[in-house]
Amino acid sequence: MIEDLYIQKFGRSPEVIAQAPGRLEFIGNHTDYNGGPVLGVAVDRRVSVALAARSDRQACFRSASMEGEVCVDIDSFAPLSGNESWANYPLGVLKELISAGMPIPHGFDMLVDSDLPAGAGLSSSAAFELASGYGYCGLYEFELDRADMARVGRRAENNFVGMPCGILDQGVSAFGDVNSLVKIDCEKELFSRLTLPDDVHFWVFNTAKKHSLVDSLYGTRHQECMEAHRRMQAPLPQAQNLAQISTAQLSEHQDLLGDVLYRRALHISGECERVLAVESALGKGDMATVGELLFESHESSRVNFENSIPELDILVDALKESQHVWGARLTGGGFGGAVMAVTNGQFGQADAEKIVAAYQEKFGQAATFFHTTTGPGASQGQLSAT
Repeated sequence: MIEDLYIQKFGRSPEVIAQAPGRLEFIGNHTDYNGGPVLGVAVDRRVSVALAARSDRQACFRSASMEGEVCVDIDSFAPLSGNESWANYPLGVLKELISAGMPIPHGFDMLVDSDLPAGAGLSSSAAFELASGYGYCGLYEFELDRADMARVGRRAENNFVGMPCGILDQGVSAFGDVNSLVKIDCEKELFSRLTLPDDVHFWVFNTAKKHSLVDSLYGTRHQECMEAHRRMQAPLPQAQNLAQISTAQLSEHQDLLGDVLYRRALHISGECERVLAVESALGKGDMATVGELLFESHESSRVNFENSIPELDILVDALKESQHVWGARLTGGGFGGAVMAVTNGQFGQADAEKIVAAYQEKFGQAATFFHTTTGPGASQGQLSAT
């Protein structure tokens, strides 16, 4: 338990604990920062934090999985680099909450622990941000609703960490629930839940591969989308973002974009249309159609957005040929990472092992996998009774 770990690390008991789940991007790849809709699922694995007040003005961070401590002055801190950069996630949230009016009469010691598999596309960064936010609010008796907490996490990652993400990760971590998908209208930042049918399971296959330029590639795709929208404003000045432009309109004005920008924009517009089609199919309990749309989403990532890699494609192709699999696609930003498979309950360990065996035969190295289910959203936890 994180309380016991906290005592080991800091020599005293925590005053507040909080947790937030990782998330799987169900469908809506890169639509969030383009103002489109997206569907995500909060999983049953999470990041937990524990905090207690200090008597000085220092904020000190420790990790259950690493040695050492990172300390800053809460009255004057800036983004950290190198081995200390992991603390930028809770520091960015702290900065945003201070800006929102949270009082900080004293410093604190924070411990973070996680059972989220590294590099598996579950957005541990957003979970860390949301868990930190709820931990701070518990320690300093400050209140924010779920939507505002998600916005705080997103701003922390944009402004302090320096990643131009949308609100997908933080929104799903905040609003997730058991047996539910989270739908986010990213333009209006509206959050709702869709009920999943019974017997829906998630299997995550992790390639453990990351493109060495993943951060710069993410930023490049962001810039390409902004440029595509800028060019499309000439014929469509009313379109405030790419999500408001249909695939038919893109085709009509393809000459304005050129091949690369057209394909980037086509992925975004197509994803927005697929999200709405998935919502409609879920309303009918039609998981076969949902699965087809997931496969289509991955193909668009491969061809149009070019944020897949051969390792991800091989996994998706193998899953497409497997029984009891409704659909599969890369999950997260892409350029490596993991594939999400949506299956029924008859897909099991032996089936997953066949997938990774095919992967190893192709690439000469193993992929890992795990099974997960839906889980609750971020919250302040309860300390054990003494």
